[in-house]
Amino acid sequence: MKKFFEDLKKDVKFKTAGPGKKLTEDTRYVELEAEAASLAEKEKPAPAEGSQVKDPSSLSVSGVYFTCPLTGATLTKSERDVHIKEAIFMRFEEDAVEASVMMIHTFNKDRDKVKTAVDIISKYVDNICKNPSEEKYRKIKLSNKVFQEKVRCVEGSREFLEALGFISTMFPVETQEEEEEFFVLPEQSPDDLELMKERRDRLQRGEPVRAQLDRQPQALRPSPNAQRFELPPEFYNLSAEELKKEQQQRSDLVEKNSMLRTKVMREKDEARERRKYNYTLIRIRLPDGNLLQGTFYAWDRLTVLYSFLRESLVDGWQPFELIAPGGQKLQESGELALAECNLVPAVLLSFAWDVAVQADIAAAGGKSPALLKPELLENIRTLS
Repeated sequence: MKKFFEDLKKDVKFKTAGPGKKLTEDTRYVELEAEAASLAEKEKPAPAEGSQVKDPSSLSVSGVYFTCPLTGATLTKSERDVHIKEAIFMRFEEDAVEASVMMIHTFNKDRDKVKTAVDIISKYVDNICKNPSEEKYRKIKLSNKVFQEKVRCVEGSREFLEALGFISTMFPVETQEEEEEFFVLPEQSPDDLELMKERRDRLQRGEPVRAQLDRQPQALRPSPNAQRFELPPEFYNLSAEELKKEQQQRSDLVEKNSMLRTKVMREKDEARERRKYNYTLIRIRLPDGNLLQGTFYAWDRLTVLYSFLRESLVDGWQPFELIAPGGQKLQESGELALAECNLVPAVLLSFAWDVAVQADIAAAGGKSPALLKPELLENIRTLS
């Protein structure tokens, strides 16, 4: 992370941040470094009273990681937002329109406010294209109430207007001593107007840039420790104190299950239990004894798990079954989330090929090749 900021400080030039304010490279570097440090500190788990910090080498996975879709960098949760923000700023030198569209859709969490701002900016463009010679449509008063409340408050809107060609200009205003700031667009040619429409469409189609969960696919050799899991704190949606109490709560749950309770009571307790987890670590025992391990969101659908496995198998096209502890068969077409199937925070599943298809392959003289793809087997490791 430190190297990323050092490289960024050397290479990146930043855009105008607001009226009369330009961020220098050093200022932007310091601000984002401070933001990253603050996020990392907030997300650092506090050890529960009386507990010992787990040895990292004993963990089933070292943590939860994400991949930036813009740079391909692997990031921790505390690094991802700052990294994506910097990656978007770096796009300004290549394509200011694309970068500003990313800013609007990524930096602002209130989707309703984003939609309102996009609609108003689109209206500006529509009016200009319909009345290209009318100066009033090419002039935006920044103190205008609608602009102030609906557009200016959305981060990235100013940058997008500048990318369209609007220029910040100070004009005298009647009944006022001081000049006011306006955005003014020079008169546009027919080709320029078509380009504005295309850029408006890009704004309307924009989507937030989000880091993708790195599933960390890992092949493991056969092991008697396959059902043993040691998870890092990121897997739990709990505070340190709540983590400390979890073991006692599980004991209480066992006692509750031995009592006569209604179905509604049981479902309520199970739902509360599932909400404790952000992620889940899943291992799948294959017919050759090897294991495949991956990290998932607790609310990923079963279809995501099946897709992950198919992409990891040499013959992923063949039908197969996944069987949960207790013999429950997991349906590939099911809409249930992993948490709803009680596959959190970690679980060992069993894999079985479709018997009829395997019989046909054997009758045709087919051989059973390695199950997992070579790139996974090249990095196979042994569970500690």
